[in-house]
Amino acid sequence: MQTKMKIKTGIDLLMTVLLLLLMAYQITGQELHEWFGAGELLLFLLHNILNMKWYGNLFKGKYRLPRIIQTVVNFGVMITMLCLGFSGIVMSRHVFAALSIHGPMATARMLHLAASYWGFVLMSVHLGLHWSMILGMCRKLTGSRERPQAVTWILRVMAALPAMYGLYLFGRKDIFSYMFLKQQFVFFDFEQPSIPTSKNSVQKNEEKEGSSR
Repeated sequence: MQTKMKIKTGIDLLMTVLLLLLMAYQITGQELHEWFGAGELLLFLLHNILNMKWYGNLFKGKYRLPRIIQTVVNFGVMITMLCLGFSGIVMSRHVFAALSIHGPMATARMLHLAASYWGFVLMSVHLGLHWSMILGMCRKLTGSRERPQAVTWILRVMAALPAMYGLYLFGRKDIFSYMFLKQQFVFFDFEQPSIPTSKNSVQKNEEKEGSSR
């Protein structure tokens, strides 16, 4: 694999890891969240610089449905990342606190909230649209050969299960209300375990979350 492709693959993997860490604010806390966000923004800018060829091809070729969807998702990700970067800098208490960049905190907070949920959804779709390409690059990096058909289907099922669980939680947690700012506050229960241990603990956590609305 070419050196540029290895760099692009490494950046994409790091962005994926940082995305998961950014969604774990309840565990990481404010300062680490800001550092992870700054790293994600920097990697995103590098990702776009290394993929400038895609922008150069925007006005070439025909636009069929798959390409239209991919283009809309890509620009959606770019807009949400820029919104997250700007609002994050305005609200920063650690990483960018020394910069003289100020703005209305309430507006920045709501922008950050909406862009966070939109960004997470759009980035997930973006990864899904490029999943076959990602697997192909991983095979090239590891030098692995073609897998048996049975193994391929097992891996597909293993990838589908978390996606289905994510869709289930998307509805259960009413993510739409955060995406469209119907709910403008997020409740963080710092006593909640990372993995619920019983039905009673899950019910208790949901009651706490409901009482905060």
